[in-house]
Amino acid sequence: MDRPRIRICTTGGTIASTDGDGGKTPSESGAALLERVPGLASIADIDVQEVCQVSGFQLNAEHANSLVDAIERATRAGVEGVVVTHGTDTMAETAYLLASVLETDQPVVCTGSQRSFDQLGTDGPTNLELAVRVGADARFRDRGGCYVAFNETVHAARHAVKTHTSKLETFQSPETTPVAELTPNGLRLLAEPATGVPRVPGARLDPDIRVPIVTNATGADGWAIERGLAVDELDGVVLAGTGLGNATAALGGALERAIDAGVPVVVTSRCHAGATAGVYGGAGGAARLLEAGAIEGGDLPPWKARLTCWLGLSAGQDGAELRALFETAR
Repeated sequence: MDRPRIRICTTGGTIASTDGDGGKTPSESGAALLERVPGLASIADIDVQEVCQVSGFQLNAEHANSLVDAIERATRAGVEGVVVTHGTDTMAETAYLLASVLETDQPVVCTGSQRSFDQLGTDGPTNLELAVRVGADARFRDRGGCYVAFNETVHAARHAVKTHTSKLETFQSPETTPVAELTPNGLRLLAEPATGVPRVPGARLDPDIRVPIVTNATGADGWAIERGLAVDELDGVVLAGTGLGNATAALGGALERAIDAGVPVVVTSRCHAGATAGVYGGAGGAARLLEAGAIEGGDLPPWKARLTCWLGLSAGQDGAELRALFETAR
Protein backbone atom coordinates (compact mmCIF):
# COMPACT_ATOMS: atom_id res chain seq x y z
CA MET A 1 0.00 0.00 0.00
CA ASP A 2 1.34 3.42 -0.98
CA ARG A 3 2.24 5.74 1.84
CA PRO A 4 0.35 9.06 1.95
CA ARG A 5 2.13 12.24 0.90
CA ILE A 6 2.59 14.73 3.74
CA ARG A 7 3.94 18.27 3.39
CA ILE A 8 5.56 19.81 6.48
CA CYS A 9 5.34 23.61 6.47
CA THR A 10 7.75 25.09 9.00
CA THR A 11 7.33 28.52 10.60
CA GLY A 12 9.94 28.48 13.37
CA GLY A 13 8.89 28.34 17.01
CA THR A 14 10.46 26.66 20.01
CA ILE A 15 10.68 23.34 18.16
CA ALA A 16 13.32 24.96 15.91
CA SER A 17 14.92 27.24 18.53
CA THR A 18 18.39 27.21 20.06
CA ASP A 19 20.29 29.56 22.36
CA GLY A 20 21.38 32.80 20.71
CA ASP A 21 20.62 36.51 20.41
CA GLY A 22 20.18 36.83 24.16
CA GLY A 23 17.77 33.89 24.42
CA LYS A 24 16.09 31.12 22.48
CA THR A 25 15.41 31.97 18.83
CA PRO A 26 14.36 29.88 15.82
CA SER A 27 17.48 28.73 14.00
CA GLU A 28 17.05 25.11 12.86
CA SER A 29 15.82 24.11 9.41
CA GLY A 30 12.98 21.78 8.59
CA ALA A 31 15.53 19.21 7.45
CA ALA A 32 17.14 19.33 10.89
CA LEU A 33 13.76 18.67 12.52
CA LEU A 34 13.23 15.62 10.33
CA GLU A 35 16.67 14.22 11.18
CA ARG A 36 15.52 13.94 14.81
CA VAL A 37 12.65 11.59 13.81
CA PRO A 38 14.07 9.01 11.36
CA GLY A 39 10.98 6.80 11.70
CA LEU A 40 8.79 9.29 9.83
CA ALA A 41 9.78 7.75 6.51
CA SER A 42 7.91 4.59 7.46
CA ILE A 43 4.70 6.58 8.08
CA ALA A 44 4.50 8.81 5.02
CA ASP A 45 6.35 10.26 2.06
CA ILE A 46 7.42 13.64 3.38
CA ASP A 47 8.70 16.87 1.93
CA VAL A 48 9.34 20.18 3.67
CA GLN A 49 8.64 23.81 2.86
CA GLU A 50 10.03 26.56 5.07
CA VAL A 51 7.40 29.30 5.15
CA CYS A 52 9.04 31.57 7.73
CA GLN A 53 11.37 31.37 10.73
CA VAL A 54 9.85 33.29 13.64
CA SER A 55 8.83 32.74 17.25
CA GLY A 56 5.12 32.18 17.76
CA PHE A 57 4.75 35.53 19.51
CA GLN A 58 6.20 37.32 16.45
CA LEU A 59 3.75 35.90 13.91
CA ASN A 60 1.92 38.62 11.95
CA ALA A 61 -0.70 38.87 9.21
CA GLU A 62 1.84 38.50 6.41
CA HIS A 63 3.27 35.32 7.96
CA ALA A 64 -0.22 33.88 8.48
CA ASN A 65 -1.33 34.68 4.94
CA SER A 66 1.85 33.13 3.52
CA LEU A 67 1.17 29.96 5.51
CA VAL A 68 -2.41 29.74 4.19
CA ASP A 69 -1.14 30.18 0.63
CA ALA A 70 1.57 27.53 1.13
CA ILE A 71 -0.96 24.99 2.45
CA GLU A 72 -3.38 25.57 -0.38
CA ARG A 73 -0.59 25.19 -2.96
CA ALA A 74 0.46 21.94 -1.30
CA THR A 75 -3.04 20.46 -1.33
CA ARG A 76 -3.56 21.48 -4.96
CA ALA A 77 -0.30 19.68 -5.75
CA GLY A 78 -1.75 16.45 -4.41
CA VAL A 79 -0.47 16.06 -0.84
CA GLU A 80 -2.87 14.18 1.39
CA GLY A 81 -2.12 16.01 4.61
CA VAL A 82 -0.19 19.02 5.90
CA VAL A 83 1.76 19.40 9.15
CA VAL A 84 2.62 22.89 10.39
CA THR A 85 5.46 23.36 12.89
CA HIS A 86 4.74 26.47 14.91
CA GLY A 87 5.46 28.32 18.12
CA THR A 88 3.10 27.36 20.93
CA ASP A 89 2.27 30.94 21.96
CA THR A 90 -0.10 31.46 19.02
CA MET A 91 -0.49 27.90 17.69
CA ALA A 92 -4.14 27.65 18.72
CA GLU A 93 -4.86 30.93 16.93
CA THR A 94 -3.17 29.79 13.74
CA ALA A 95 -5.01 26.45 13.76
CA TYR A 96 -8.29 28.34 14.20
CA LEU A 97 -7.39 30.77 11.41
CA LEU A 98 -6.62 27.87 9.07
CA ALA A 99 -9.94 26.22 9.96
CA SER A 100 -11.67 29.52 9.13
CA VAL A 101 -10.23 30.18 5.67
CA LEU A 102 -8.72 27.09 4.05
CA GLU A 103 -10.43 25.76 0.95
CA THR A 104 -9.20 22.18 1.18
CA ASP A 105 -10.49 18.80 2.33
CA GLN A 106 -7.13 17.50 3.57
CA PRO A 107 -6.25 17.45 7.28
CA VAL A 108 -3.95 20.19 8.56
CA VAL A 109 -2.14 19.48 11.83
CA CYS A 110 -0.25 22.09 13.86
CA THR A 111 2.45 21.04 16.29
CA GLY A 112 5.57 22.32 18.03
CA SER A 113 7.27 21.95 21.39
CA GLN A 114 7.54 23.47 24.84
CA ARG A 115 11.24 22.57 25.07
CA SER A 116 13.66 23.93 22.51
CA PHE A 117 15.60 22.02 19.88
CA ASP A 118 18.79 22.07 21.97
CA GLN A 119 17.17 21.36 25.35
CA LEU A 120 17.55 18.03 27.11
CA GLY A 121 14.33 16.04 26.81
CA THR A 122 12.86 18.19 24.05
CA ASP A 123 9.32 17.18 23.14
CA GLY A 124 9.69 18.32 19.53
CA PRO A 125 10.44 14.92 17.93
CA THR A 126 7.56 13.06 19.58
CA ASN A 127 5.11 15.87 18.80
CA LEU A 128 6.24 15.99 15.18
CA GLU A 129 5.84 12.23 14.83
CA LEU A 130 2.34 12.46 16.32
CA ALA A 131 1.35 15.21 13.90
CA VAL A 132 2.57 13.20 10.91
CA ARG A 133 0.65 10.16 12.16
CA VAL A 134 -2.51 12.24 12.36
CA GLY A 135 -2.04 13.72 8.90
CA ALA A 136 -1.36 10.27 7.43
CA ASP A 137 -4.22 8.50 9.22
CA ALA A 138 -6.98 7.47 6.81
CA ARG A 139 -9.68 8.46 9.30
CA PHE A 140 -8.38 12.03 9.48
CA ARG A 141 -7.86 12.15 5.73
CA ASP A 142 -11.52 11.20 5.34
CA ARG A 143 -12.61 13.90 7.79
CA GLY A 144 -10.27 16.74 6.89
CA GLY A 145 -10.22 19.63 9.36
CA CYS A 146 -7.57 21.49 11.35
CA TYR A 147 -5.98 20.27 14.57
CA VAL A 148 -3.36 20.79 17.25
CA ALA A 149 -1.36 17.60 17.95
CA PHE A 150 0.65 17.80 21.15
CA ASN A 151 1.75 15.61 24.05
CA GLU A 152 0.00 12.48 22.74
CA THR A 153 -3.35 14.24 22.27
CA VAL A 154 -5.10 15.75 19.27
CA HIS A 155 -7.36 18.78 19.69
CA ALA A 156 -9.78 20.35 17.24
CA ALA A 157 -8.76 23.88 16.26
CA ARG A 158 -12.16 25.16 17.44
CA HIS A 159 -11.41 24.25 21.07
CA ALA A 160 -7.61 24.06 21.44
CA VAL A 161 -6.24 26.40 24.10
CA LYS A 162 -2.73 26.84 25.49
CA THR A 163 -3.29 26.61 29.26
CA HIS A 164 0.19 26.58 30.82
CA THR A 165 3.33 28.56 30.10
CA SER A 166 5.76 25.64 30.22
CA LYS A 167 4.18 22.24 30.96
CA LEU A 168 4.22 19.66 28.20
CA GLU A 169 0.47 19.07 28.56
CA THR A 170 -0.27 22.73 27.90
CA PHE A 171 -2.86 22.24 25.14
CA GLN A 172 -6.35 21.40 26.34
CA SER A 173 -9.92 21.53 25.04
CA PRO A 174 -11.92 23.18 27.84
CA GLU A 175 -15.39 21.72 28.35
CA THR A 176 -14.91 19.03 25.73
CA THR A 177 -12.70 16.06 24.97
CA PRO A 178 -9.69 15.88 22.64
CA VAL A 179 -10.43 14.43 19.22
CA ALA A 180 -7.89 11.62 19.63
CA GLU A 181 -5.06 10.31 21.75
CA LEU A 182 -1.95 8.29 21.03
CA THR A 183 -1.92 4.85 22.66
CA PRO A 184 0.50 1.90 22.39
CA ASN A 185 -1.91 0.55 19.74
CA GLY A 186 -1.87 3.78 17.72
CA LEU A 187 -4.31 6.65 17.40
CA ARG A 188 -7.56 6.21 19.29
CA LEU A 189 -10.43 8.44 18.20
CA LEU A 190 -12.38 9.99 21.07
CA ALA A 191 -14.75 12.35 19.29
CA GLU A 192 -15.75 13.72 15.94
CA PRO A 193 -13.88 16.87 14.89
CA ALA A 194 -15.60 19.94 16.31
CA THR A 195 -17.76 22.04 14.05
CA GLY A 196 -18.86 25.61 14.61
CA VAL A 197 -15.79 27.42 13.30
CA PRO A 198 -17.04 30.62 11.64
CA ARG A 199 -15.96 30.19 8.03
CA VAL A 200 -14.68 32.91 5.70
CA PRO A 201 -13.36 30.71 2.88
CA GLY A 202 -10.59 32.27 0.83
CA ALA A 203 -10.19 35.29 3.12
CA ARG A 204 -6.81 36.67 4.11
CA LEU A 205 -5.92 38.95 7.02
CA ASP A 206 -5.72 42.61 5.98
CA PRO A 207 -2.71 43.95 7.95
CA ASP A 208 -4.16 47.48 7.89
CA ILE A 209 -7.31 46.53 9.81
CA ARG A 210 -7.14 47.17 13.56
CA VAL A 211 -9.14 45.04 15.98
CA PRO A 212 -7.74 45.49 19.50
CA ILE A 213 -8.68 43.32 22.46
CA VAL A 214 -9.61 45.35 25.54
CA THR A 215 -9.64 43.51 28.85
CA ASN A 216 -11.93 44.31 31.71
CA ALA A 217 -10.35 44.38 35.17
CA THR A 218 -10.79 46.23 38.43
CA GLY A 219 -10.92 49.94 37.63
CA ALA A 220 -10.57 49.49 33.85
CA ASP A 221 -11.38 52.64 31.88
CA GLY A 222 -12.18 53.39 28.27
CA TRP A 223 -9.05 55.41 27.47
CA ALA A 224 -7.79 53.14 24.68
CA ILE A 225 -11.22 53.00 23.01
CA GLU A 226 -11.71 56.77 23.24
CA ARG A 227 -8.26 57.38 21.80
CA GLY A 228 -8.94 55.04 18.88
CA LEU A 229 -12.27 56.72 18.18
CA ALA A 230 -10.68 60.16 18.31
CA VAL A 231 -8.23 59.36 15.51
CA ASP A 232 -10.69 57.13 13.59
CA GLU A 233 -8.39 54.10 13.77
CA LEU A 234 -10.72 51.47 15.20
CA ASP A 235 -12.12 48.91 12.75
CA GLY A 236 -13.47 46.58 15.44
CA VAL A 237 -13.09 45.83 19.15
CA VAL A 238 -13.15 42.60 21.14
CA LEU A 239 -14.02 42.87 24.82
CA ALA A 240 -12.36 40.26 27.03
CA GLY A 241 -14.93 40.80 29.74
CA THR A 242 -15.02 39.48 33.26
CA GLY A 243 -17.40 36.62 33.98
CA LEU A 244 -20.25 36.44 31.49
CA GLY A 245 -18.80 39.30 29.42
CA ASN A 246 -19.06 42.35 31.64
CA ALA A 247 -17.10 45.61 31.81
CA THR A 248 -16.75 48.53 34.18
CA ALA A 249 -19.08 51.48 33.66
CA ALA A 250 -16.24 53.55 32.19
CA LEU A 251 -15.15 50.87 29.73
CA GLY A 252 -18.76 49.98 28.92
CA GLY A 253 -19.56 53.60 28.12
CA ALA A 254 -16.63 53.80 25.70
CA LEU A 255 -17.73 50.57 24.04
CA GLU A 256 -21.24 51.91 23.59
CA ARG A 257 -19.82 55.03 21.94
CA ALA A 258 -17.82 52.79 19.61
CA ILE A 259 -21.00 50.91 18.67
CA ASP A 260 -22.78 54.22 18.03
CA ALA A 261 -19.87 55.19 15.74
CA GLY A 262 -20.40 52.04 13.67
CA VAL A 263 -17.49 50.05 15.09
CA PRO A 264 -18.30 46.34 15.62
CA VAL A 265 -17.84 45.33 19.27
CA VAL A 266 -17.64 41.63 20.12
CA VAL A 267 -18.31 40.54 23.71
CA THR A 268 -16.24 37.59 25.02
CA SER A 269 -15.01 36.45 28.41
CA ARG A 270 -11.52 36.32 29.82
CA CYS A 271 -12.49 33.07 31.60
CA HIS A 272 -10.97 29.87 30.20
CA ALA A 273 -14.33 28.13 29.82
CA GLY A 274 -17.99 28.99 29.47
CA ALA A 275 -19.99 31.26 27.19
CA THR A 276 -21.00 34.89 27.49
CA ALA A 277 -24.58 35.82 28.38
CA GLY A 278 -26.55 39.02 28.78
CA VAL A 279 -27.39 38.57 32.45
CA TYR A 280 -26.09 41.71 34.14
CA GLY A 281 -27.48 45.13 33.42
CA GLY A 282 -26.23 48.58 34.30
CA ALA A 283 -23.44 50.48 32.61
CA GLY A 284 -20.91 47.95 31.27
CA GLY A 285 -23.07 44.89 31.96
CA ALA A 286 -23.21 42.39 29.10
CA ALA A 287 -27.00 42.74 28.90
CA ARG A 288 -26.68 46.46 28.27
CA LEU A 289 -23.82 46.05 25.79
CA LEU A 290 -25.76 43.48 23.76
CA GLU A 291 -28.87 45.68 23.84
CA ALA A 292 -26.73 48.53 22.51
CA GLY A 293 -25.74 46.39 19.53
CA ALA A 294 -22.65 44.46 20.57
CA ILE A 295 -22.07 41.04 19.00
CA GLU A 296 -22.13 38.04 21.31
CA GLY A 297 -18.90 36.02 21.06
CA GLY A 298 -20.31 32.96 22.83
CA ASP A 299 -17.60 30.65 24.11
CA LEU A 300 -14.90 31.82 21.71
CA PRO A 301 -11.76 32.98 23.52
CA PRO A 302 -11.02 36.66 22.89
CA TRP A 303 -8.09 35.95 20.55
CA LYS A 304 -10.13 33.59 18.37
CA ALA A 305 -13.05 36.02 18.31
CA ARG A 306 -10.60 38.70 17.21
CA LEU A 307 -9.51 36.55 14.26
CA THR A 308 -13.12 36.01 13.19
CA CYS A 309 -13.83 39.74 13.40
CA TRP A 310 -10.58 40.56 11.57
CA LEU A 311 -11.28 38.04 8.81
CA GLY A 312 -14.85 39.24 8.37
CA LEU A 313 -13.76 42.86 8.11
CA SER A 314 -10.94 41.87 5.75
CA ALA A 315 -13.56 40.24 3.51
CA GLY A 316 -15.63 43.44 3.50
CA GLN A 317 -18.41 42.21 5.76
CA ASP A 318 -20.64 44.78 7.45
CA GLY A 319 -22.11 44.70 10.93
CA ALA A 320 -25.06 42.45 10.05
CA GLU A 321 -22.83 40.00 8.19
CA LEU A 322 -20.37 39.90 11.08
CA ARG A 323 -23.18 39.18 13.51
CA ALA A 324 -24.37 36.32 11.31
CA LEU A 325 -20.80 35.02 11.06
CA PHE A 326 -20.44 34.81 14.85
CA GLU A 327 -23.79 33.02 15.11
CA THR A 328 -22.24 30.09 13.21
CA ALA A 329 -19.86 29.54 16.14
CA ARG A 330 -22.67 28.48 18.48
